[in-house]
Amino acid sequence: MAEMTYVTYVDSWDAESRTGGRELSPEEARARDAAGLPYTMVYRESGREVPLGARTVAWQVGVVDTWAYDGLGRGTAETELRLRDDEGRLQIRRLLVRRYPDEQTAEFDVHCPRTAVELFAGGTARISHQPEGMRGDSLEAEAAVAEEDLWTPRPAFEDWQGLPVADALPDWMAAKLKREPSGWRREPSRLLGPTDVDRFLRPGTGLVPCGSVRVPSGRLAVSCPQSWDEEPRITVAVPPGTYPVEAAVAEISYGGGTYEELMAVRLRIGDAPVAAWEMALGPGDDTLRLRTGEVFGFGTDAAAGAFGDAGRWRALRDLLNRANRPGSPEADHLANSAAGAHLDGGGLGADLAVFCTAGDGVYPVWVGRSAAGEIVCVNVQTAFESDA
Repeated sequence: MAEMTYVTYVDSWDAESRTGGRELSPEEARARDAAGLPYTMVYRESGREVPLGARTVAWQVGVVDTWAYDGLGRGTAETELRLRDDEGRLQIRRLLVRRYPDEQTAEFDVHCPRTAVELFAGGTARISHQPEGMRGDSLEAEAAVAEEDLWTPRPAFEDWQGLPVADALPDWMAAKLKREPSGWRREPSRLLGPTDVDRFLRPGTGLVPCGSVRVPSGRLAVSCPQSWDEEPRITVAVPPGTYPVEAAVAEISYGGGTYEELMAVRLRIGDAPVAAWEMALGPGDDTLRLRTGEVFGFGTDAAAGAFGDAGRWRALRDLLNRANRPGSPEADHLANSAAGAHLDGGGLGADLAVFCTAGDGVYPVWVGRSAAGEIVCVNVQTAFESDA
């Protein structure tokens, strides 16, 4: 630690905003540590506006998480540690390190190199390395881990320097990455989707027009319109304009009868062929956090999603809520569509295309790009895979 490094205490920490909750005195923090209650130690340096890092401790549940930040406030490392049955030591569970080629590279820029390591108590580690960022392939490997590299002593409250916030990979891991990647598996980018993302929306699959959406801000929002979140979960940069919405509806046989089900929706941006599908990311999403079979997307507990303008999102949601009330003067702004409903935003200069999903859960948003990298369309599969 630098000579002018010091710590402050707060009762909670928001890793995305780099802000803490209520400030604690050292005595309050010590009491919470002894009782096993959560608190966060924030590492600071005199003359530096952003913190060096933070360490959240919750001994009752056996959790210690750390974050490190560079001078611009970008996250450079995250560490998850868990208290084992032997309460004298912590197991290092997961490490995530990001490297920024220059000061202009944003924290979650898809081109930023990153490495994640997951460690297991049996003495093995799974390494995922993305030297070209999230759009590039991932190098995957398993490695044996020495006992001393798997554990770290549980620090006493006074020994806050005994568990520094790491801003680099451990020596044993860094040495492995420097060697030729023989024995590494090359896995396709987790950001890229399968080639059949649009299988429900291809010609001949029963496409139905569902109106159009004005996106004057150039930021398309895709999220649940009834979420408690103030901001949309997913946004996609598109040229400002008005874009048609299309739905894929299939006839499903069940119990001797048939019914129609919405399979997918699409906002069409252009007419060029799609050369690649890319998963849209929300704030803080990093594909190295994904386990096998997991996706990022927007969550809903109302079985609904919507396309809309991100800059008018809150105003559009408020208008939708008013339009849904019986006898509301805004009811004429709302019309049914094959996907669900279409809200004419009128003077807002933006609209909302609401679509139904097969249920609650997380739905990925897929961005189709042309061979030149331009956005062609934005798709959401609304039916569960088992229904396809």
